[in-house]
Order: sequence, then structure tokens, then C-alpha cells
Amino acid sequence: MKIQVAGPGCARCESTEKVVKDALADLNLDAEVVKVTDYKDMARLGVRITPAIVVDGQVVLSGRVPTLDEAKELLK
Repeated sequence: MKIQVAGPGCARCESTEKVVKDALADLNLDAEVVKVTDYKDMARLGVRITPAIVVDGQVVLSGRVPTLDEAKELLK
């Protein structure tokens, strides 16, 4: 599984990355987590609002920081 956290590097983006990593740890899942900070790369992924989470090429959340429980549901 490849997870991309898209955003310019703001505090909300950092929080989103932490929540994703915590959810992976809680679920005992192994995944590659990559930050995407380049606007052109974000546009190619289909991200219009940040922060966003992209799982295996599919935007699953954008525009807000998920709760830990939401992140777990998205990653199952």
C-alpha cells in the first residue's frame, strides 16, 4: 500500500501525516507513507484542497485533518 499525504507542509499537513502513521501502527499495517508538497504533483494526483490523503492513487480524504478513527477506516 502506498499512502501519499499531500499539502504544502503546513501544521495541518503535519498533523494529517501523524494521524496516518498512528492509524497504520494501530492497525499493524505496513505501508509506504510519502509527503507530496509540489503543487504540480498534487494536481496530477487530483488533489484540489489540502491536506489530502491519497491511497494507492485514489484521493480518499481532502480539506481537513482526519480523526484517528476516520484514518483507520480509510486505511482498512
